[in-house]
Amino acid sequence: MKISIIIPNYNGESLLKRNLPRVVSVLNDFAQKNKTQVQLVVTDDGSKDQSAKILNEYREKSVDGGVKFTIGFREKNGGFSSNVNFGVSLATGDIVVLLNTDVIPDKGFLEPLLGHFDDEDVFAVGCMDKSVEGGKIVLRGRGVGEWTNGFLQHKEGNLEKADTLWVSGGSGAFRRDVWGKLGGLSEIMNPFYWEDVDLSYRAWKAGYRMVFEKKSTVVHEHEEGVIKKTTTPERVKVTALRNQFIFVWINITDTGLLLNHIISLPIQLIKAFVRGDKVFLKGFIFALKRLPRAMGYRERNKKLFRVTDQKILKQFSD
Repeated sequence: MKISIIIPNYNGESLLKRNLPRVVSVLNDFAQKNKTQVQLVVTDDGSKDQSAKILNEYREKSVDGGVKFTIGFREKNGGFSSNVNFGVSLATGDIVVLLNTDVIPDKGFLEPLLGHFDDEDVFAVGCMDKSVEGGKIVLRGRGVGEWTNGFLQHKEGNLEKADTLWVSGGSGAFRRDVWGKLGGLSEIMNPFYWEDVDLSYRAWKAGYRMVFEKKSTVVHEHEEGVIKKTTTPERVKVTALRNQFIFVWINITDTGLLLNHIISLPIQLIKAFVRGDKVFLKGFIFALKRLPRAMGYRERNKKLFRVTDQKILKQFSD
């Protein structure tokens, strides 16, 4: 089983300097123990900082046989989904492991992930995130969800259970051939958020499984990430809401849930207008602009679906 690690980067020079050597150390340890080679793919999404220089210098210095270093450069910034899809296109491994630049894997994190892929129904396996938040470590990694007021509302789930509604695009392993069958991350979600929930949900509806592996641990420095440092809180919320709308439009096929969405939407828009909730209103308007494109995604997705929305939501109602 060949492994490719994919790190998408955008204006992350400080994170690359600090974390890339640590990632390589963990991968070298795995490669030596398993007498194999690991491909490390770093894709740069049109960075304006010194990321390209750092990556080129690191490639020249990297001569260790345990890690094959691959760099991909995009001339223009496209967003997280586009950058990750580009990385997967450069990957040669049967399994691709996505790591954000603000994620540092613990030694031995790969072995627990890879064992699950002996089951051909498993598409993706998620890590236990030791998330650094306000100077404290918060354990995260398993996701659940429920249908409320016409939308899927996702949240953190019980970490003692093994199934998960979604696997994070910041620290998770994915079967590459199935990634291709599903169409990869939906680039309509660019620049960020909801793309991993969307991909995982499509995989569930196509008959695959997502697993949470608590023995595979990574440190996730969320507060050091580029989005947190360069994007206003309002823009983050508007983008997340926009993609929450789009998620429903491209994935939900249950008649009852769609009717609930259609009926609930005017009520929520009126309430948002009355309370002056510009974030919700902007999120809807920006989603509406992408509606024609969303319908194209919907038609593509419907051809893959075999499992009902109700069955999935019932499974993750905890």
